[in-house]
Amino acid sequence: MWPLDHRPAARNTAQDVVDAAPTLGVTEGRCQTMTFINPVVRFLSGSGLPRFGRRGGFAVVAYAFTVTMIGTTLPTPLYPIYSSEFGFSELMVTVIFATYAVGVIAALLLFGRMSDEVGRRRVLLTGLALSALSTVEFLVAHGIGLLLVGRLLSGLSAGIFTGTATATLADLAPREGAERATVVATLANIGGLGCGPLLAGLLAQFAVAPLRLTFWVDLALVIPAMVLVWAVPEPVRAEGRVRLRPQRLRVPPQARTAFVRAGLAAFAGFAVLGLFTAVAPDFLALVLGIDNHAIVGLVVFAVFAASTVGQTMLVAVFRTRALVVGCVGLIAGMGLLALGLALASLVLVVSGAVVAGAGQGLSFRTGLAAVNQAAPPRQRAEVASSFFVVAYVAISAPVVASGVIAQLQGVRAAGLILATLVAVLAATVLILLARTPPGHR
Repeated sequence: MWPLDHRPAARNTAQDVVDAAPTLGVTEGRCQTMTFINPVVRFLSGSGLPRFGRRGGFAVVAYAFTVTMIGTTLPTPLYPIYSSEFGFSELMVTVIFATYAVGVIAALLLFGRMSDEVGRRRVLLTGLALSALSTVEFLVAHGIGLLLVGRLLSGLSAGIFTGTATATLADLAPREGAERATVVATLANIGGLGCGPLLAGLLAQFAVAPLRLTFWVDLALVIPAMVLVWAVPEPVRAEGRVRLRPQRLRVPPQARTAFVRAGLAAFAGFAVLGLFTAVAPDFLALVLGIDNHAIVGLVVFAVFAASTVGQTMLVAVFRTRALVVGCVGLIAGMGLLALGLALASLVLVVSGAVVAGAGQGLSFRTGLAAVNQAAPPRQRAEVASSFFVVAYVAISAPVVASGVIAQLQGVRAAGLILATLVAVLAATVLILLARTPPGHR
C-alpha cells in the first residue's frame, strides 16, 4: 500500500510546455497569456484539483457507486413503454435485460484486476464514463439495436465499477472501519439497484417524456460523480500499464462442497432479482391489470430494499443459520408470488417480493462468506469470480427462459414455472445442508 498522495510525475504533458515557456524565449505578452492559461491546464490535467482526504474520498466513492447502480436498473419500469414504441414482445424484453448480464460477466472476467495495475481512480472513471455512454444510448434510442448497446455498456460499467468501488471503499476506510466499508458498499450497490426502478417509475408516471427525462436526470447524477471522483485520493500505486488477462474460473477441491451449496443458493436468489427486474412490469400489467409505472418501480424497489436488509441486518441476527433462513425465505417468497399470480393479488405479489428479497440477501451474503472461507487464500479471487459468474448467469438465463415460456404459454405460466424452479433450488440447498455434519456447515 502506498501513501494516498502518491502520484507519479507526468512526462511530456502540456503542463511541461507551459512551465518551460519563459526559458524558450517567449515574449512577455505571450508569457502573461500562458500564465493565465496555466491554471486551466493544471485543472484539465488533474494536478490543479484539490484532493479529498480519506473521509471525503470515501463519501464520493459511495455516491458514485450508488449513482452507477441506479443507472443499471432505470429501464425496468420503462420496458412496457419501449415495447409499445418499438413493437417488440415480452421475449425481447428479457433478451434486452440479459444483455446487461453479458456485459457484467465480460467485465468481471476481463477487468477484475485492472484497478490493481492502473489505479483505482482511473478504473472508477472508466466505469462512470461507460455508464454515461449507456445513458446517452438510451437518450437517442430509436430502435432495439441501441437499447441492446445501452444495456451492454451498462453491464460493462457495473462489472468494472462494482469490484473496484468495493475495494476503494475498503482502502479509504479507517483501519477500525472495515465492517463499515462492507456495509456502505452493500447499501450503495443493492440500494442503488433498488432506487433506479423507483426513480424511473415515478418520473414515468408523473412527469413528461419519460424515455428522455429519466436519462437526463441520470446524466445529471453521473457527470458530477465523474468530476468528484477525479479528486479522490489514489490508494494504490499504479503500474501504468494494462494487461488484459481473463480471470480464471476454478474451484479447488477443498472449496467445492461449500461452493455447490452457496452457488445453488446464489443462482436461486439472483434468478429472483432477474425475475422482478425484467418481468415484473408484465406481471403487474398483464396478470394484475396494473399499468402504473410508479407501482412497478415500487415493487422492484421492495425486492432490493429487502435484500439490503437481509445482507446488512438479518445476517447478524441469524448468524450460523442465515443460509438456512435465507433459503426458507426464497421458498416462502416464491410461494407467495405464485399464489399472488394465481389469485391476481397485488398484496401477495408484493409480499412475495419482500420475503424473497430478504431471503436472497441472507443466502447471498452468507454463501459468499462461506466460499471465501473455504477457498485457499491464494485462490480466493478465482473462486469469488466463479461465484459471481454463477450469480449473473442466474440473472439472465432463467429470465430469458421465462420470456420464451411467456411467448408460448403466457406471463402467468412463466412466472409460476420460474417461481417453482427457484423454490426447488433453494430446497436442494436445504437438503444438502441437512446431510452435512454440523461441524462442516
